[in-house]
Amino acid sequence: MEHSITKKIGFVLLGLVILSAIVFIYYRFNPSSTNTSFLACPIKMVTGYHCPGCGSQRAIHQLLHLNFYRAFRLNPFMLASLPIIIYALGLRLYNYLFNTQHRVGIFYSKWFIYGYFGLALLYWVLRNLPYYPFNLLAPTS
Repeated sequence: MEHSITKKIGFVLLGLVILSAIVFIYYRFNPSSTNTSFLACPIKMVTGYHCPGCGSQRAIHQLLHLNFYRAFRLNPFMLASLPIIIYALGLRLYNYLFNTQHRVGIFYSKWFIYGYFGLALLYWVLRNLPYYPFNLLAPTS
């Protein structure tokens, strides 16, 4: 039993080190800069249209610098999704560490899953329309 706990703590610490490295990279280096090695969106490169995730790397950089308005202008859908993602990952981590099976029922309901992905698809379409106010959903510099 003790070996299992040590192994779990080791995995969590490794995950925290990796997460800290990612946060440091996104804090230190600006994806908007032309002399960085961040990956460009393949959907945008091939089609010329913004995907639902376009602007997320730059938005994370802005969030880490506490520029909430700029982060929101880059990808409001990602910004609105962050609390759900953080809560879900935190719950998974808690369940992993304490051998529990706590679940939030809404995450497992069909209407939430279909609704969330429906919103993502709607956001994808709307942010590519060249008309006001939909053009405000496209990432800005």
